[in-house]
Amino acid sequence: MKKNYIFLADGFEEVEALTCVDVMRRAGMTVVTVSMNPDLAVTGAHGVTVMADSVYSDNDYSDAEWLVLPGGIPGAPNLADSELLCDLITAHDERGGKVGAICASPAVVLAPLGLLQGREAVCYPGMEQGIEGVNWKSGAVAVDDNVVTGNGPAAAAPFALTMVAQSMGADVAAQVAAGMLL
Repeated sequence: MKKNYIFLADGFEEVEALTCVDVMRRAGMTVVTVSMNPDLAVTGAHGVTVMADSVYSDNDYSDAEWLVLPGGIPGAPNLADSELLCDLITAHDERGGKVGAICASPAVVLAPLGLLQGREAVCYPGMEQGIEGVNWKSGAVAVDDNVVTGNGPAAAAPFALTMVAQSMGADVAAQVAAGMLL
């Protein structure tokens, strides 16, 4: 079974990251949280410290279905600062692998890598300013081929459910949403 990796850097948006973990696991997807720190502890933007499942070097990522990037400041810039992660995301996208990014991460991580050129995307309002070549949309979630983007914390559940629907089907996503009373 393919794995889904959610990358956590100090300053990550807790609601976005943990909602994705929760929703994807409820759907039966294998999710591995990945600390971008040298150890498992990662502190979110609002002071919540999480123990990740692994550190970056623990995984080979050849079994990845989704690579997921929560937002947050300075979480998204900290993700963008990792050359290893940026190379991984670029190669995964080039192979048609699925990439999810929410809040600041579409604008701060994916756009500078050129992964949103000519694509429809959303991000945290205002973060798109000055970024050319992306068809920025309004709304909570945008899907363009293998890339799913979300606009912020309130979109965390719809964002995660969209990834579930793309992997497991709309019926599974609807069952998970119903079980969560969404």
